[in-house]
Amino acid sequence: MFSTDEYELKMTSALEHFEGELRKIRTGRAHAGMLDGVKVEAYGALMPLNQVANVTAPEATLLQITPFDPANLQKIAAAIRTNQSLGLNPSDDGRVVRVPVPPLTEERRKQLVRQASEKAEEARIALRGVRQEALKDAKRMKDAKELSEDDVKAVEKEIDRLMSAFNTKIETVFAAKEKDILTI
Repeated sequence: MFSTDEYELKMTSALEHFEGELRKIRTGRAHAGMLDGVKVEAYGALMPLNQVANVTAPEATLLQITPFDPANLQKIAAAIRTNQSLGLNPSDDGRVVRVPVPPLTEERRKQLVRQASEKAEEARIALRGVRQEALKDAKRMKDAKELSEDDVKAVEKEIDRLMSAFNTKIETVFAAKEKDILTI
């Protein structure tokens, strides 16, 4: 018999990736996850920021980064400054890096919603790829006489049910993020 569990796992993975990508898109408030994509040149290698420093959000409009090794302070500030997609300007006082998070303009909010929409479309494309893979495997098994025509129809129905469920989840997550971005 044909199991859809493997494909459901792939769809769940695509949804989780989408949610992770949305977390990187900033809203009007500061949160430590905003800097997840920042890589710092430390100890002769590019390392994720959270491996060389502690990131906190003491206020709604401020991020505070405390490096584990004070020697990396300048490199951390430079890494944040050079990441153009963030649009942040860090400053350091010799012990910590402070990153003021400016309020979003209406134009920037619309741009972020568009960016989130693109991520949603990428997630839908990933789901369609999983669907195609499942249907191709079912057809292959039918051609090898491992599945009957009725079994293939049942598989198609189950995959389509999963697709609509995951598309609904993507829409829900996107709508929540859109509301979060547009809320002043």
